[in-house]
Amino acid sequence: MIAEPVDIRAASIAAAIGEPARARMLYCLVDGHARTSSELAIVGEVSPSTASVHLARLREQRLVKVLHQGKHRYYSLEGASVARALEALTVIAGGSGDRFVPSTPTHLRAARTCYDHMAGHTAVLLRDRFEQLKWIGANKAVGANKNSEDRYEVTSAGSKALAAMGIDVDALRSVRRRFAYGCIDWSERRPHIGGALGKAILDAALKHKWFLQDLDSRALRLTAIGRRQLQTRYGLQV
Repeated sequence: MIAEPVDIRAASIAAAIGEPARARMLYCLVDGHARTSSELAIVGEVSPSTASVHLARLREQRLVKVLHQGKHRYYSLEGASVARALEALTVIAGGSGDRFVPSTPTHLRAARTCYDHMAGHTAVLLRDRFEQLKWIGANKAVGANKNSEDRYEVTSAGSKALAAMGIDVDALRSVRRRFAYGCIDWSERRPHIGGALGKAILDAALKHKWFLQDLDSRALRLTAIGRRQLQTRYGLQV
């Protein structure tokens, strides 16, 4: 198969970005937070059905990707290169972007449970830190799966670090459920760790009293012990 010339490919991408509704959708995603097609329809100032057509075009040009999570589909930029291109266009256009502002109540946004794992701002920071430390990474073995981009594998260094929390990674791999994946956080719109690994992290955090769980809500309260442990073990200041 003959590869499409770069100039033709660039023109196709430029045309996809150039439509106002699609441009608004793309710039909405530059902050790194995923959004649903309904939310992007509002941003693009178009109907939900028209938004679906626009998003299909953006996916075709590999400008956005979609993550299926239950009955919801969350859209985000395909990668950092797309964000850099959009930011460069912003410089040329002389504009500046607005930041995503969550409307979630503060006590739930900080830390809470999401089914049986931890969610919220702290959980997202923890996932990011694990990736920075190269304790987790994309699971390359499932690259053919359409949802492979959200699956994580734990490295040998990560296994040792988690063992210090009392988490047996090898045992988790044998559990009859998804091992680890990026679960889109509904307040942060960025992923936290879900699956068996996410549950184990929450269980360990509660056992060691890093967090206390509210009796009448999903909120988790970070304790003084937990604050020190997050700083000492992971270099996180929460």
